[in-house]
Amino acid sequence: MDARVLTLPAQAAAVPRRSLRAVLAWLHLWVGLSVGLVFALIGLSGSALVFHEEILRWQQPQLAAGTARVDPGVVERIVERGRREGLRALQFPSETMPTWIGFHEGDRRVYYATDDGRVLLERDPDGDLLLWLHELHTHLLAGETGEQVLGVLGFICLGLVLVGLYLWWPARGRMLAQLRVYRVPPIRRWLSWHRASGVVLLPLLVLSTLTGLGMVYHEAARGLLTAAFGGQATAPPAPQLPAAPVRWDRVLTVASKAVDDARLTRLALPADDAGTVGFRAKQAGEWHPNGRSTVTVDAAGTRALQVSAATSEPAGARASNAIYPLHIGVAGGEPLRWLTFLSGLMPAFLLVTGFLFWRRRRQARRRV
Repeated sequence: MDARVLTLPAQAAAVPRRSLRAVLAWLHLWVGLSVGLVFALIGLSGSALVFHEEILRWQQPQLAAGTARVDPGVVERIVERGRREGLRALQFPSETMPTWIGFHEGDRRVYYATDDGRVLLERDPDGDLLLWLHELHTHLLAGETGEQVLGVLGFICLGLVLVGLYLWWPARGRMLAQLRVYRVPPIRRWLSWHRASGVVLLPLLVLSTLTGLGMVYHEAARGLLTAAFGGQATAPPAPQLPAAPVRWDRVLTVASKAVDDARLTRLALPADDAGTVGFRAKQAGEWHPNGRSTVTVDAAGTRALQVSAATSEPAGARASNAIYPLHIGVAGGEPLRWLTFLSGLMPAFLLVTGFLFWRRRRQARRRV
């Protein structure tokens, strides 16, 4: 029998594989080049936001001049003023940001002094670069529609990363050779830099993309995690009481003692017809910068009506609570923050190296 006949099945099987690889390489190139600029902008804005607080303190040194104190009288003055100005929530002072931070309608933020409640700084996305970058990173400057577009782009980005891994995957024994980077010729240089950096930082790229998707589709992500590992998909509604004046001295005292080993981080401004005040708290061991523990206190400050300790929740709920801190890099101390900063630079680096590889290859083909 002719030896060539024996090779026909292998050759026939190799044709689809080569075709699939060629199609995936074409898709990886052109999808990356067409939407890569958006990925680069999202990544670069995310890198800047990793150090949002540090940059803000450097820009506005008066924000770091106070002390992290909680005076019920100051809280009452801020809330009374904030009701007339669209205040929705008030963040407690911390050691790194010793001011009260008011979150107002229209994404406006107001910073209040802890000693007397005077206004130290007002910010809004139209006049503040960091808030503008935050709006770009989370909503593409287009509100809820932009957030949904980001979700679609997140799936595209995840596909690009996985396809890139498939195209890079070496034959057995050539793993280290595939990670080598070259200086010349230019075509090989840009391709090797693109591939090696993408593979080395693949875990960070996947983590940032998956957690970003988990934030866009937070209800679905929480439902999936709690169904798989336990926990409530949605928090139970807070109890309702008749409207009553808020006794801030008592309310703050009761709330601060309601959750073991926790500090209050944020309060939701009570509605005019509400008889309760809701708080967020952070327990020791929680990754979320504001914590995911919650407390609801009656307006008279006689008792805590509802307490949810995040560290005592089942694994699924804790995994859901970890999505945001993992995305912004606060879950693993300073090393993870710097790695998160680096991962935000990667989409721009991959876009540039991919474009330079494509341009060099195109020039080489024209010369042939």
